Parts: sequence; C-alpha cells; structure tokens
Amino acid sequence: MPALMIAGTSSHVGKSVIVAALCRILSKMGYNIAPFKAQNMSLNSFVTKDGKEIAIAQAFQAKACGIEPNELINPILLKPKGNLLSQLIVLGKAVKDVSALEYYKEVGWLREVVERAYRELEKEFDVIVIEGAGGLAEINLYDRDLANIGIARIAKPSIFIVGDIDRGGVFASLYGTYKLLPEDVASMVKGFIINKFRGDVRLLKGGIDKLKTLTGIEVLGIIPFVNLTFTPEDSVSLEEWSDRDARIGIVRFPRISNWTDFEHLKPFGIKFIWKRDDLSEFDVIILPGTKNTIADLKELKSAGVDEKLGKIAGKVPIIGICGGYQMLGKEIIDKGVEHDYVRVKGLGLLDAITIFDEFKKKTVQVVKTVTGDAVILDKIKGQKVWGYEIHKGKTFASNPIFEDDGCASDDGMVWGTYLHGLFSNDNVLKAIAGYLNVKFVKPKSWIDEFAEVVKNSLDIEFILKTIDLNS
Repeated sequence: MPALMIAGTSSHVGKSVIVAALCRILSKMGYNIAPFKAQNMSLNSFVTKDGKEIAIAQAFQAKACGIEPNELINPILLKPKGNLLSQLIVLGKAVKDVSALEYYKEVGWLREVVERAYRELEKEFDVIVIEGAGGLAEINLYDRDLANIGIARIAKPSIFIVGDIDRGGVFASLYGTYKLLPEDVASMVKGFIINKFRGDVRLLKGGIDKLKTLTGIEVLGIIPFVNLTFTPEDSVSLEEWSDRDARIGIVRFPRISNWTDFEHLKPFGIKFIWKRDDLSEFDVIILPGTKNTIADLKELKSAGVDEKLGKIAGKVPIIGICGGYQMLGKEIIDKGVEHDYVRVKGLGLLDAITIFDEFKKKTVQVVKTVTGDAVILDKIKGQKVWGYEIHKGKTFASNPIFEDDGCASDDGMVWGTYLHGLFSNDNVLKAIAGYLNVKFVKPKSWIDEFAEVVKNSLDIEFILKTIDLNS
C-alpha cells in the first residue's frame, strides 16, 4: 500500500500543516487520500459525525483530503490534564486517565489498535499520508514507540524528515535525526525538507550539498516562511496569535484546551490574557475550554482574574465556552470524577450549577437554534448554529440560549455554552463584527494558499515516484 510519512526533527517544525498541504495537493491530482497519525498528544480535539473524539489536526487534514473525519485516522489521542496524567482516548472514546509510565504498559494492545486502524484505511484509499509526532529520533522510546518508529515499521512508508530553519541548527537537526534512526527505518528515509526559511535560498547551497555528501539523502525543497493563520497545536505557540491592538481577550488558563475555537476571531484582534492584563481594555472577554475546570478555576482565583471579571461584568460581554461556561456558574460539584469529592464556588455570574458524576464524556456534533437573549446573539436570534460538544459534567441552568444548551445572565452581558466551533459560524462572526462595529469579512482557509506554496517548493514528482504514484 503506497504511503508517505512526514516526520520531524522536533515538535513545531510544521508537520501537521505540510501533511495537510500534501493531502490537498494529491487530492486535487485525483488520488483518494487519507491522513493518519497513530498517536497524537493534543488538547485541541474534534468530534466526528459519529460522536468520536480525535485530534483537530487530523480532522482538518481529512477535510483537506475532501473526506469526512473518522476515528481511524487518529486511533490514539492523549489529552494532558496536569499532575503528569493524560486522558487516554482510543478510537474516539475516552478509556481512562494514565501517567506516562502507565501508558507505556498499554503499548502492546495499543499497537494492535494502531495497526488495525491503518489496515482498514489501506483498504479504502490510494495512499495514506502519515504524520509523525514530535521528533522522529526519540531514541529512549524506540522499544515502545507508536507514532514514529512504530507506525513506520507497520506501514513501511517513504519518510521525509522536516526541519525548522527558523529555529536555527537545521542541518545538525536533520543529520542527527537521520543518523540516530534504526537501520530499517533509516532505509525508508527518501528526503529532507527545510521549512520556514526567510531569505535567499542560494545561501543554503553549501549546507545542502554537504548534507547530501554525509547522508546520501537529497533536500527535496525549501518551504518559505509564510504568514498565514495556522492553528497551533501547542499552547506555547499561542503568543504568535496575539495582537497588540486586540479587541477580544481570551483568558489563558494553564490547562487551556480547544483554542482552535478562536481561529476565526483573529481578524478582530485577539490576545491571550492572564493576571497582568487589564480586562477593561477589551471589548469582549472569553473564557475558553480547559482540560481541568476545577484546577483552572482555582488558579484563576489565585491570580486575581476572578475579581477583574467581577468588575467588568455588565460592562463588557463575558462569554464562556465549555469549561469556561462551567466556571461562570454558581457552583461546581465533583463527585470523585476529576478529583476527590469537592464543591467549589464558581464565579457566580450565571445561574448555573455543574455536577461531575461520571467519567463518561459527551461527544456529539449538533445544530442548535439561537433561542435566548444575550448580547451579540440577539442579532441572530432564531437562526441556526453548528458546533460540537466535548465535555464531562452536566450543567443545570436557567435562561438557556441555544435551545436546551447554555445560559445567559439577566442583562445578557454574560453567557456561556458547551458549543465548541461556535465561532466558525458565519452568522455568529457577523454578529460579533456588528457588535464591534467593523466590516465582516468571510474567513479564508489557509490550506489552498499554503498547498500552492508547498507545491512550488517541493519536488512533488520525486515524492510520487518514491510511493509509486507517478505511473
């Protein structure tokens, strides 16, 4: 089965977006393509039409292929939740919380899950574009790896290693990664890719020639640094989203999740904020999702952000999404699901109480009608919105705003909802633009523009030859 794998010298070198671009390029060439990432560790997730939870990067890559996302393309998802624990999601369903050591004890049966998922995709698609995880040469993990060495030995793909030249040391990173690989996997490496280059490519010729002499591997292309609205998978990259003239402030919880919800708000100017920021400087404040509502609520209070929210309530719209919505209520009661039995006072800005009484999560795509009265939403009352829910806990609230979901304060200046993806709806974005008194511009997807850049930068014909797709 033809397969290619985009691996990296480290995290944040551009693997996810290059996979998405190649998916779009090959799809447009008429091939039936699917993405695949055996194991992803991410707090940005997506719910499929079948109610399965996968990493949002793979969902986006699937859409770049022109296919519907499903759980097979990301069979294992780890969602870090603090205290060295991660929630283990297998084929779209939460299984349990595990530490790193506990996780590696599960590798035997998880490897079988990965291989079964991959083999199922093999039956349906012409080629699978695999994304590695982190750095390819994690030599301490070779005996238990799934996302890099593990899937390479299952799929036997043509491997292309990506290095980020913007960080510096790209030649050493590419050379070192290749040289540390086991012989069988090193034999699968067909090319290097240099990403995020600024400057004259002629300056790199000496390094490229030396790298080929040392390894026998060609540099297949140099992708320039492009200023597009990429969605970062790692929260360390969120500062790249911040705008000095931001009008929308998004509270940056220590355990923030699903910040991809706010990608389409960037044209309005957004900033991720915490205790040093003056909340009154913003026109809208958003409390986003979190992997641990109670822990982040305590940190928010410890940082004094709760007092700042109380001072602007009624003056500046405050919106809560998922965990942020739960915090806005009067109380959160955990009956031993995330913590020991505990009752915590919420921010008290909404007439709502949340109870955690079972490990099971709600994961579903929904279409809801705007039924409540709340600032911004009042412009689209009666209209439909799309979103998806990913949460534990049940919230009991008065004054719902999306049929049976959400809650608004009496003055409508504070409201919350479980709907992730809300800000991908054009009618919601138009309502926000109207509130901010700015012109609405329909969001553009960066994928087509970036795919063109990748197509012009890489030797696509060589890639096709390595996987026997050029005949």
